Amino acid sequence: MAKNRAAEILRILEESFPLPQWVHSTKDPFKTLIITVISQNTNDRNTARAFENLSKRFSITPDALAKASVKEIEDAIRVAGLYRNKSKVIRELSRVILEEFNGSLDFIYSMPLEEARKMLLRIPGVGPKTADVVLLFCAEKPTVPVDTHVNRVSKRLGLAPPNANYDGVRLTLQSLFPSEEYFPVHILLILLGRKCCKARKTLCKPCPVNMLCPSKHLED
Repeated sequence: MAKNRAAEILRILEESFPLPQWVHSTKDPFKTLIITVISQNTNDRNTARAFENLSKRFSITPDALAKASVKEIEDAIRVAGLYRNKSKVIRELSRVILEEFNGSLDFIYSMPLEEARKMLLRIPGVGPKTADVVLLFCAEKPTVPVDTHVNRVSKRLGLAPPNANYDGVRLTLQSLFPSEEYFPVHILLILLGRKCCKARKTLCKPCPVNMLCPSKHLED
């Protein structure tokens, strides 16, 4: 049964990969949004360094970042990849949140999931994954963010259809796991993707769930 197999995969991953400390580092939706923007195409270490540098220069609020110049934001997050584009996005989304949302994202706590998601997607630079990260991490809404690792790993493990789009993967994962497991599902699939189920060279032998994986021959 698909749910039993999914539960066994999750059990093994929970035993194999402890959740990193940073996953509970902030519940502030705006800070989480900024961190998520910075993290795109950037490893955890440089994401943390860039966010720390930005925090030293500015209060991480829509008001402060909307008033900052793009150059100032660039200088702060330069260690992150694609920092020029990210700086423009950070300034613009801060402006929109300030002007159209009264400087607050607190609506994510009171609105139903899909309504809150639609509101977040109105903000420039916020796509489905970023919206779902904010909703899951900060408001504990029942959604599974699908980044490149989650997309790749879930398909290789047969947890999602091979041709599924973003929502196809998200909704399939949500149908396989109970909502209280969405957070570890998201994090653990990312960790498996980084450590073993890599995009270019899979490391199937050390993979803790290789006996449950229909794609383990990819290493050969």
